[in-house]
Amino acid sequence: MRKIAAHLILDGRGNCFSKGIVTIDTNGMILDVQDTGGNLQEEAGIEFYSGILVPGFINAHCHLEVSHLANAFPEGAGFIPFLKMVVDQRADELGVITSAAETADLLMQRNGIVAVGDISNGTSSFEVKAKSKIGYFTFLETLGFNPERAEKAIEWAQSCSGSASELGLKCSIVPHAPYSVSEPLFRAVASEAVRSGLPISIHSQESREEDELFEYGKGGMAAHLRDNLGIDTSSFLPTGRNALRSTLEFLPAQNPLLLVHNVYTEQEDLDYIQGVRRLENTWFVLCPCSNLFIQKRLPDVELFRRNDLQLCLGTDSLASNHQLSILEEMKIIQQAFPSVSLGEMIQWATLNGASALGISAGVGSLEVGKRPGINLLTGTDLSSQKLLPGSGIKKLC
Repeated sequence: MRKIAAHLILDGRGNCFSKGIVTIDTNGMILDVQDTGGNLQEEAGIEFYSGILVPGFINAHCHLEVSHLANAFPEGAGFIPFLKMVVDQRADELGVITSAAETADLLMQRNGIVAVGDISNGTSSFEVKAKSKIGYFTFLETLGFNPERAEKAIEWAQSCSGSASELGLKCSIVPHAPYSVSEPLFRAVASEAVRSGLPISIHSQESREEDELFEYGKGGMAAHLRDNLGIDTSSFLPTGRNALRSTLEFLPAQNPLLLVHNVYTEQEDLDYIQGVRRLENTWFVLCPCSNLFIQKRLPDVELFRRNDLQLCLGTDSLASNHQLSILEEMKIIQQAFPSVSLGEMIQWATLNGASALGISAGVGSLEVGKRPGINLLTGTDLSSQKLLPGSGIKKLC
């Protein structure tokens, strides 16, 4: 048994305890969380740390399988050029992919991440995830803009799902993005989702180009599909609405949904979402470091806060990020949106992510009966509860 204390505890549920004590057993299960009200008495066996205790982080969006593309692309190239570079360079030998994935997995462990919502387009990262100390929920992405490819795409995803199950990995079949999935494929994915009842993830409102595709049938995304991917888009009929409003109706409202990136989300989009599904089972995943890397733009975090939405944090991949660190994502948000409190961001980074992935019974908050992992935030401004440029993290259990 261990008793761990620090100057502050942020428990993931919005509570802040001054000089509280977290008691855990030898397996990391929390036996007690004590609020001393700042009056911590000297007691043999208490481990006291300078800093802030928080639960283990949940990385709600990552692409482990493209970790081998670290440092391969220039920053600020823009969304369409980035897509083309990924398509051109992502293929590599399995050994290279696996080795890079193992390194990235260990990096996330050191950064206090205990669970990941990870995107897979195939099986190359499955062995790494199955052996990891991190708990992975795999989103098996389907792609196929051409309606004729829908059947093969869903069959491939089902085959990958079977491979995941054999390794004990939990997964669901999901669409990649509005601009890469045809209506027949959306409907096939929806059928799988209704059957499983599991969370769905989709890249959403990551670019203006995808809106131009759906509204007018032209623009950078249409050119990318035609010129870079060789897809015949002549049969595509624009809807006159943006990408979100053209495709959200295909995703079953009863399934938990993670909308990822949301760089161009506006109030009208949020109003639309509320009209077609419950916000209680809808999460908005922010990946600020990746957004700055690709197109030097951040989502409107204050917009989401005004609407009292459920936010989560993700890192995206090493192809579009210099690190896989939820702490670094929080630093970016605090710098750009200083009114956001640390306690609020910790909830996004812990309990909200766990709830989105359906694993909040065991992780995501410092509560009795859970094994959430415990991180220590160091080098913070304790009086204002603000992160500093040099703030770091130490994984305590």
